[in-house]
Amino acid sequence: MSNVKAPRSLRFDAANGSADDTGYSATKVSAVAGLIAVASFSGAEAQQTNLPPVNIDAPVARPKPVTSKPTSDQVRARNALRRAARHNNQQAQQAPVPFPNAGGLAADRDPYADPAAPYKGDRLQASGKYPEPILNTPKSVTVLTKDVLEDKNATSLKSAILSTAGVTLGTGEGGNAFGDRFFIRGFDARNDIFIDGVRDAGVSVRENFFTEQVEILRGPGSSFAGRGTTGGAINIVTKQATTEKSFYNMDTTFGTDRTKRVTLDVNQVISPTLAIRAGGLFQDAGVAGRSYVTDNRDGGFVAATWKPVDAVKITGNYIHTELTGIPDFGVPYYRPSTAGGPFPDFGVNRNNFYGFVNRDFFRTGQDIGTINAEVQITPDLMISNKIRESRSTQKYIGTLPESPTLAAGAPFTAYTLSANPQSRFQVTDVCANQTEATYKSVDGLGFKHTTTAGVEYDNERSSIDSFTGLSSEITTGTSSFTGSGSLSGVSVFNPQYTNQPFGIPSLLGRPTKIGIDTVSGYVMDSANYNDFVILNGGVRYDDYKINTSAFATNGTLGQQSAEFGMPNFNLGLTLKPLPNGSVYAAYATSSNPVGAEFDGTSTAYGGINPNLPGGNTQIFGPEKNKAIEVGTKWELFDRHLLVTAALFQTEKENAREAQNVNNATAASALGCTYPAGTTGNISCITAGAAYRIRGIDLGVGGKITDKWSVFGGLVLMQSVVTKSLAPPANTILYSSNVGLPLANVAPQSFSMLTKYQLTDMWELGGQAVYRSKVYGGTLLAANQGTSIPSYWRFDAFAEAKIDKNWTMKLFVNNIFDKRYYDALYQSAAPFVLEAPGRAAYLVVSARY
Repeated sequence: MSNVKAPRSLRFDAANGSADDTGYSATKVSAVAGLIAVASFSGAEAQQTNLPPVNIDAPVARPKPVTSKPTSDQVRARNALRRAARHNNQQAQQAPVPFPNAGGLAADRDPYADPAAPYKGDRLQASGKYPEPILNTPKSVTVLTKDVLEDKNATSLKSAILSTAGVTLGTGEGGNAFGDRFFIRGFDARNDIFIDGVRDAGVSVRENFFTEQVEILRGPGSSFAGRGTTGGAINIVTKQATTEKSFYNMDTTFGTDRTKRVTLDVNQVISPTLAIRAGGLFQDAGVAGRSYVTDNRDGGFVAATWKPVDAVKITGNYIHTELTGIPDFGVPYYRPSTAGGPFPDFGVNRNNFYGFVNRDFFRTGQDIGTINAEVQITPDLMISNKIRESRSTQKYIGTLPESPTLAAGAPFTAYTLSANPQSRFQVTDVCANQTEATYKSVDGLGFKHTTTAGVEYDNERSSIDSFTGLSSEITTGTSSFTGSGSLSGVSVFNPQYTNQPFGIPSLLGRPTKIGIDTVSGYVMDSANYNDFVILNGGVRYDDYKINTSAFATNGTLGQQSAEFGMPNFNLGLTLKPLPNGSVYAAYATSSNPVGAEFDGTSTAYGGINPNLPGGNTQIFGPEKNKAIEVGTKWELFDRHLLVTAALFQTEKENAREAQNVNNATAASALGCTYPAGTTGNISCITAGAAYRIRGIDLGVGGKITDKWSVFGGLVLMQSVVTKSLAPPANTILYSSNVGLPLANVAPQSFSMLTKYQLTDMWELGGQAVYRSKVYGGTLLAANQGTSIPSYWRFDAFAEAKIDKNWTMKLFVNNIFDKRYYDALYQSAAPFVLEAPGRAAYLVVSARY
């Protein structure tokens, strides 16, 4: 190839205005010309053609300006901006699209969970009171996200909670032997259950078909939630309408325990500013391993979200549920002179039912309506107002299998018991209003503050009646019903009166009335310094008033009232050595006023009774609680797995005790009256006891790999009564409780839910649950010598994604058909609640 020369030189000179006129610099044009030259050379080689030569003059290199080395502060700031940009970019990419194991359509995901790891809760619903992510919140928190609830096949709050470490079940003592009664870290939390941050007063049985996620906040929380919340609180987050996308969901379940269940969940986007969501429930079911027991449910919900302007958001929902069936009050407890236990552990058929199918029933209903309005006054100030009207009804007649006896010389299989009726018709109405302001600011030290102030008003009213006319129409034979409907001589091994005919019971017509009015004010602040030091604290004052009235056995009406002012506070310090980790310490207080357990008709169980024998209507000041907790939280595996660990101690003072006294001297020593002519024991309530619970709380939730999800925890606790007013055993039934552990507390509990995505179509998973021995006792102390044994339970499931719209999931609960027990009644001759046996469920799900 011959050498060629260009006839003239191409040069763009900024000095001649070429760069300014064209918008191209000499460097850019030279690069383009170079590409042209290369293309020309290649073309000449390929086609053997001669082209005019072109010479390119390289531009003169300009000297680079002298720059100084960035300071360490500038480097840290630059790196922080880069990390924030990467995180925001990841969130923007993850949020709108589904992920493996992410639970289907993006619009249907749990908005508080990590979209790439839906077993991991990122935030709590109450963003004003808890503005920081869970990672930065100085408190042990367990969040059962939407996907966790689905993979547990948890259709009720009870089934979700009982497979969670650190929570045990009570039997609803205090006159109410039915409903959700949970113990968190050893403390009764049956009236510390909230729905969207509003207390759900009165013990009920709660469904999950309208539930987005369940938050278990451990440790005292009166400054956040008001009265009680000593061991913690449970917040049910309901499903809300979303303007993100319309979807149509249906789940159909068939079970070996005769379960037939259908749920619907439909979200319709009406416009970019308005969405409506509605759902429904139908269930017809039995209970595995329990004869005659049924568990039928119906319900529906509707929710709306409306944003008329960017600064205003209005949400509302209405929920209706109705649960009906034949209740199960368990099996009798065998108590010989040596160690005993539930009768099924000694040869009795676990399926035995000791009630009466022609008399026993339950109906639990809830109607809840809520409207919440949020107004963004300025970019830094938001005002919200939430109003709630609700009615809960609990109506049942059940049979308690109590006091097993054996005639002298009779064989063991001749044990008989007393089938004693328990009935209730309780209606609870709640009107609540919460007004809250959240303000964000930065102080002169660089702390970013989120300050929340609010006022609340709660009006709670309850009417508690019982049924009469519980006797059978047939009173012949070796055994007969008493006028109250109690029947002795029922065989423990072969209950013979199950299908006995009954008349129609009626209400007694002498209800106990309870009214609670609470006015509260609170201020709390979270101060974040460079996401390195986070301080939080809050104070709350509750003005609590309770009024009760009840009829005595002689027909007279008694009344009682009390009022308390309850100040409480919390303090927390969080240090973040790395962006994905935190170390914290927290201190908090709480108060339990008399009557706070709204279903109770006995002071011994947190209620109030204006007609104790002999006029013993003691009104005690609130129980006082204080707790300290230190812990650490870390996000691992690309921040998709949250691992937590905490040490905690909670102390209660001025605790109430129930003492059975059998003479006037013992009663007088405790401040009670022993009525003239009385024989036997009467219950005397005292205040001044104290106890303590210490423990360690470990938790994990999220993804270890893209295909492997885990959720679980381990809680180890040690409880002890540190002070008791119980005198020696010669004056009452029980000796001093000091040094004894607490009743209804499992010292060790463990749970682990895990699943693995084998292919794009198949997932396999399972759950292991362990709970150690639980002791029974009167009120607070494990002083009866009764217990239910420890157990392991294992579940498994397999899911097949047929296509993008249809999935099938097979669950097998209690794989090995383990016989175990959920709770035992607090008495010397308790009945025991038996857990379900093995059952399989096929769930067919449609997602459009």
